[in-house]
Amino acid sequence: MSAAPRTPVVLLHALSLHASMWQAQVRALRERGHRVLAVDQRGFGTAPLALGEAPPPPSLDVVAEDLARTLDSQGVGRAVLAGSSMGGYAAMAFLRRFPDRVAGLALLSARATADDPAAAAQRLRFAELVLDPAHRPVIVEQVTPLLLGDTTRARRPELLARVLADARAADPAALAWAQRAIAARQDSTEVLRAARVPALVIAGEQDALVAAQESRRLAELLPQGRLLTLPQAGHLQPLEAPEEVTRALAGLLDEVDEVGRSVAPVGSGARAC
Repeated sequence: MSAAPRTPVVLLHALSLHASMWQAQVRALRERGHRVLAVDQRGFGTAPLALGEAPPPPSLDVVAEDLARTLDSQGVGRAVLAGSSMGGYAAMAFLRRFPDRVAGLALLSARATADDPAAAAQRLRFAELVLDPAHRPVIVEQVTPLLLGDTTRARRPELLARVLADARAADPAALAWAQRAIAARQDSTEVLRAARVPALVIAGEQDALVAAQESRRLAELLPQGRLLTLPQAGHLQPLEAPEEVTRALAGLLDEVDEVGRSVAPVGSGARAC
């Protein structure tokens, strides 16, 4: 008989980038038989910032609701969510609002906690500056290289050029909206503690934005969480270490599929081959 269908996976991108950052993972996971949705979040890539006359107040809950509508439109009930940086915060917001729709979770370069006042103020200041044409080029050129690790910047100048190009091309209004939404995000500690699904935290050893202890704490909060640290990667592991990230996601998806097979009720139509 034919094999059971594999669990769908949703890939959520980092700030200033878009769904194409997951290109390597999309190709590889589809080859394994998974349905893969690499989603442009509100204001980035092909997704508009405003669905009406004006965008709603900045909130990751809005992004979570966008994702729920996307899944509904695609006929997807439950999926594994994999989110990088901003995408990780969007995944946590979705988990808070729609826990029964999350079959597994991969969080890359994200924190469980809300921003402290200093970090929130820094994000809000970025939002102000990126909207100012006089300051925007400077702040983009200063901040964007920090998304990549030292090794990547030294050995892969073409990747740095790509990330800079994406950041320069991003809609300033979307960047400001997203930073304000992230600055206002809720603490996800209890949400993660309640997430009894296979889970993976991926960290970059050279990540200048999320400290190693924060990634460890994130993995410890997840009842079925484990931590993978990539030694020569920074904040954008799907681009910096695509093969390692793909293998890790494939392993998580295999785990989710195995859990799904083991809990399939008698008479559900699922049978051992």
